[in-house]
Amino acid sequence: MAGRAIAGLFALALAATLPGTAIAQKYPQAEEQALDLLKRGIAFRTVSGPGNQTPQYANYLRDQLIAGGFPAEDVTVTVLGDTAYLVARYRGTGKGNLKPIYVSGHMDVVEAKPAEWERDPFTPVIEKGYIWGRGASDMKYDLSTMVATLIQLRREGFKPRRDIFLLLSGDEETFMKTTAALAEHYHDAELLLNVDGGGGAMSEEGKPIGFGVDGAEKTYADFELSFTDPGGHSSAPHKGNPIYALSHALDRIGAYKFPAQINEITRQSLAAAAEGEEPHVADALRRFVKDPTDAGAIDFLRGVPGYVGQIGTTCVATMVTAGHAPNALPQTAKANINCRIFPGTPVAEVQKTLTEVVGDPAMKIREVESGSLASPASPLRPDLMKLVADAIHARFPGIPIVPTMASGASDSMHFRARGVPSYGISPLFMKSSDAFAHGLNERTPLSEIAPSIVYYRTVLMALAK
Repeated sequence: MAGRAIAGLFALALAATLPGTAIAQKYPQAEEQALDLLKRGIAFRTVSGPGNQTPQYANYLRDQLIAGGFPAEDVTVTVLGDTAYLVARYRGTGKGNLKPIYVSGHMDVVEAKPAEWERDPFTPVIEKGYIWGRGASDMKYDLSTMVATLIQLRREGFKPRRDIFLLLSGDEETFMKTTAALAEHYHDAELLLNVDGGGGAMSEEGKPIGFGVDGAEKTYADFELSFTDPGGHSSAPHKGNPIYALSHALDRIGAYKFPAQINEITRQSLAAAAEGEEPHVADALRRFVKDPTDAGAIDFLRGVPGYVGQIGTTCVATMVTAGHAPNALPQTAKANINCRIFPGTPVAEVQKTLTEVVGDPAMKIREVESGSLASPASPLRPDLMKLVADAIHARFPGIPIVPTMASGASDSMHFRARGVPSYGISPLFMKSSDAFAHGLNERTPLSEIAPSIVYYRTVLMALAK
């Protein structure tokens, strides 16, 4: 839903501007395959609804994995409604009776209307060092480089001690039913690596700024508020107009601020962010990290777009519908309230708070199905952070590696909710001006393919050995 869109901006604007180093090791066969997988993947219109080609895309990936050396019985595609999910098992030796490693990602993309794009969104175009198309970054890029890396490892004859399970969902951008199904069957692992999260930030001058490892994410929730009335002729207005009632409710919600919150992951990420911020922003960050009840720091940070979502739950009105005719009193007025809920806070608690804030018994409120659910932050693992840091520093020595909390939702939530520690570790470095996931003219620099394969290969071999 938002893994790449949110994690890609790495809103913690760290100030490091260290030059990168060239990747010494390259895997040309895997690089060529990753690009081919990406081009072919973009051409599949894996959008929810009529004509959804996610099952066909899953079958294509299954065939590529089997051709790359995976036994046919170890790669399965399961159709669920108009979509599908894929499971591929890279068998380990079993020595040591170690728990497996999960690798997750999603095959679906958000809708894209060709008339609004400069290029057809489902026709991959390579131009000016970029590949363009829906899913070029979110998330067929990381999916393609990961699949190419797994095939490369089989090509090399790598035999891990642990099993590695590739778990690809088919509706992460909508209801996550396939993710829920995957988590129901696969929830006993050492950890899960989500390639649809985390990532690096690049300055507009092309210098690496920092790298984030997503260890937590906010819960996504939509609530529908509604008021009703019998209505009548507009020439005879009376009390109980739903539009006025809804307006008052939205005013109260707009004025309400949820309590500020902090956890170990945001504490570290905000402290690191302070090192590269303007003095007044850095001061507020340091004050909040030291004392999360500092009212002045909280008030200031709520006015900074990059940090308001990092210091607690947020709820905002995003859609309003009301009335049925210009010359009739409205019978119904509805609004959608979109909430991004801090880890550890139950969705029901937020709904209760909204009800109390409005304080009008005439209001009806219901949670709109989204596929999201509350999940705790994953524990920080020094071994994983060091491994990721070593792999990133092989490319960009010395840049900050920081645990982060995603403001959006990803497949990780379903696994975290079932007790599987989950971490977003995508190696993709992007400039903010190139971050068009979910937007028009989505693109990704081709220069990221080679270092991504080196990175994924390093991480998988170290964790599964």
